[in-house]
Amino acid sequence: MLSAFTAFAAFGGFWGVWGASVPRVQDQAGVTDGELGFALLFVGAGALPAMMLIGRALDRWGLRVSAAVIALLGVVGAALALTSVNLPALCAGLAVAGASSGAADVAMNAVAGRAEKLAGRPVITRAHGTFSALVVLTSLGTGAASAASWPLAVPFAVVAALSVAAGTALFIALPPGTTGTGTEERAAPARQAPATRSRLVPLLLIGILGTLAFASENAHQSWSAVFAQDELHAGAWLTTVAPAVFAGTVAITRFCLGGLGDAHARTVLLGGAVTAALGALVIAAAPNLLIAAAGLVLGGAGTAVLFPTLLGVVSRNVEESYRGRATSIVGTVSYMGFLLGPVYVGLWADATGLRGAMVAVAALAAALTALTAPLLRLSGFTAPPAAHPAPERAGA
Repeated sequence: MLSAFTAFAAFGGFWGVWGASVPRVQDQAGVTDGELGFALLFVGAGALPAMMLIGRALDRWGLRVSAAVIALLGVVGAALALTSVNLPALCAGLAVAGASSGAADVAMNAVAGRAEKLAGRPVITRAHGTFSALVVLTSLGTGAASAASWPLAVPFAVVAALSVAAGTALFIALPPGTTGTGTEERAAPARQAPATRSRLVPLLLIGILGTLAFASENAHQSWSAVFAQDELHAGAWLTTVAPAVFAGTVAITRFCLGGLGDAHARTVLLGGAVTAALGALVIAAAPNLLIAAAGLVLGGAGTAVLFPTLLGVVSRNVEESYRGRATSIVGTVSYMGFLLGPVYVGLWADATGLRGAMVAVAALAAALTALTAPLLRLSGFTAPPAAHPAPERAGA
């Protein structure tokens, strides 16, 4: 179980450092805002194929593959900081970073899914909370390093060391081979039924819900500072508070609600979607930064539980030999929401203004609310592992 939290900590460390370093990377590369936006497209271009491929590698060679990709992510980040001196180098570096990040994302979620299934208690949501907490901490630390005029490579070197240490810990903690112990597979045939009966379609249905969840989450994370500046006329320092409020709320919520069992999955999803929709509406109507912050708290609390809960539902219902591919399918489909959420807000902002765009974000959460129950039912993952059937009854 500790290996899952270690992996998420390294992943959060990387993205916290990267998020806080974007302005300095832009200056080092000498690119305009438009060129930076173009270069950032290469993150998704690298991530998507890597996410699709890593699942097969995990199932073929075992979860120890995750040790390599977690360690690689930190090294790639350090290389990105050292080599991004012009637009072509920045694009190439971001493509490699995106591929490493996408592979690490699927791998660490597969590790957390195995830990949750073997432990018989929630792990995934709190592991995601560790990611969020490290994003906040390392972004603040990177900001302090920047203010102290430390070289750009310093925070990336720190996170590279963390990633290598995390990869080493994963390699030691995880068993070799392509399955877990094997005993849980024989002991719980009922839990494998949905994946055995129809592997792809149920995972795609869960992925659709994940797409809506990620679109809502990243819409807030990417546009909250812009909303605070353009609509509420907040100063430069206050605009940086908005993303921090959102990320901090996400982390706290995941730690606080991460102990809810799988029997509450549907309730958590519905409650999270409704809360997220309410938060977006509060932001849309906010007359000042304080009210907008309250909306961000609601939005963060609502979206925090969505994807981890969906991943937990899938993780508890797939056999170990298919875990990598199942995580890969759900993660890749859901990641489309992460990529398209900010674009969706931008299009609505052009058409209706940022306040109208926040109403459109609420509509995403409303759609998730409406689709959760029917898509869960169609997926076949609705029954809580009732099942945890006892071995003697399974053989009777």
